[in-house]
Amino acid sequence: MRFPHLPDWTIYAAVIGVILIASLSRGERADAPHDQHEDEASGPLLGPITPFDPSVTVDTSDEHEPVSGTAFSIAGDGRWITARHVVEGCRKPALVIDKTRALAADVRLAARADVALLLTDGGPPALPIAPEAPLYKGQRAFHPGFPQGRPGEVASRLIGRETLKIRGHRSYDEPVLAWAEAGRTRGLKGTLSGLSGAPVLDRRGRVLGVTIAESPRRGRIYTTAPDTFVPAVGAQQRADEAALGQAVTTQNYGAVSDRLRQDLRVAQVVCLTT
Repeated sequence: MRFPHLPDWTIYAAVIGVILIASLSRGERADAPHDQHEDEASGPLLGPITPFDPSVTVDTSDEHEPVSGTAFSIAGDGRWITARHVVEGCRKPALVIDKTRALAADVRLAARADVALLLTDGGPPALPIAPEAPLYKGQRAFHPGFPQGRPGEVASRLIGRETLKIRGHRSYDEPVLAWAEAGRTRGLKGTLSGLSGAPVLDRRGRVLGVTIAESPRRGRIYTTAPDTFVPAVGAQQRADEAALGQAVTTQNYGAVSDRLRQDLRVAQVVCLTT
């Protein structure tokens, strides 16, 4: 009996296949563990500000003075950042130290951004300001603060750029970043009022901007954009500032937020009436 003659290329392919299988089964695997955060940069790059960015209008003409907000330390000598509308018009702003004490603060308001600088006599270690870097749609952020006047935090994902049109006692337009809420403190329902002024933390615990508004019906959070945040903060944080961030994930952002509040690196802002 004669077997059919096989083409030479099939023999070579079979030999190579056997060698490849043997090498894979015997060789050491050097696969790098998958970094969950790599997905953050897999979305499209966020483009620059354009006249065609969507806009949202906020009417402040009938709003009362905020009862409280959030601030965060950017320098250990007593420099804090919060949202401008939290302290604008407040005669006696203060940072809550504990249930019985509050630390009085002087205020410096940014001209064209919803940002304010608070000055106190000394303060806790600073949160690091993120260097200007590309942003990607879908990347995560975390917002630790005091929603509804109580400790709480929110996780979000970047949607894109929008223009916040403020109309009321002081009217102006401000480019902002829009984020989709992706999670929040367990049991926290309703408005996020009181989270204004909270830092927007990237996965390394660095500050990308300031939380300034929300749209509950759309499930969106609005924050300052780097284009206004960086000029407003300017040189308030020195290059040699001892500011260290902590890695933040969807699994630990509650615990990280608790530590930041316990260390007073994130503090509640109130307006004293007496």
